[in-house]
Amino acid sequence: MRCPYCSSNEDRVLESRAIRDGSVIRRRRECLKCGRRFNTREEIEGSILMVVKKDGRREAFDRQKVLRGLMTACEKRPVPAEALENIADEVERAAYGRGLREIHSRDIGEMVIEALKALDQVAYVRFASVYRNFQDIDQFKEIVETLSRSVREAQNNNRDSQNKKEVQEGRTDVA
Repeated sequence: MRCPYCSSNEDRVLESRAIRDGSVIRRRRECLKCGRRFNTREEIEGSILMVVKKDGRREAFDRQKVLRGLMTACEKRPVPAEALENIADEVERAAYGRGLREIHSRDIGEMVIEALKALDQVAYVRFASVYRNFQDIDQFKEIVETLSRSVREAQNNNRDSQNKKEVQEGRTDVA
C-alpha cells in the first residue's frame, strides 16, 4: 500500500478489524520510511450497482453519497455519526440485496427517508424537502402534519399496549 504522505510502498499493518458485518476490513498501517500512520479499507469487489437518476442518467452506486446526504440532513442535530453509518450500511445492503444491476434513485431516497423518519424528525423533514423538491410552504406544512399524526398514532398505540399489559398483569388502578 502506498503511503499517502511520502508515497513509499513499505509499511506494516498495526491493526486489522472487520467492520460493516465483516464485509470490510479496516487496517491501521505505519509507513516504514516516514513513520506516519494511516488507515486503509479492503472490501470485496462485487458487481457494480448502477443508480438510475430521474433524468435517465446512470451512475455507479456510491455509499459515500448516501452518507453525505444523511450528514447534511442531520447537521447540528443530536444524531451520532455511528447511526448515520448504520443507515448508509442498511441502504447499501438493501440496494445490493435486491440482486439487480440497477436501482432507481427514488428507491434509495425512500429508504433514506424512512430511516431518518425513525431517527430524527427534523432531519427527516430536511431530507424530504430536498429529495422531494418542495416548491412552497404548503408542502412543508403537509409533511409536518403527516409526521405529527404518525407520532400521535405511535404514542396512542404505545399507551394502548401498555394499558393492555397492565390489565393482563392485573395492575389496573381503575376506581
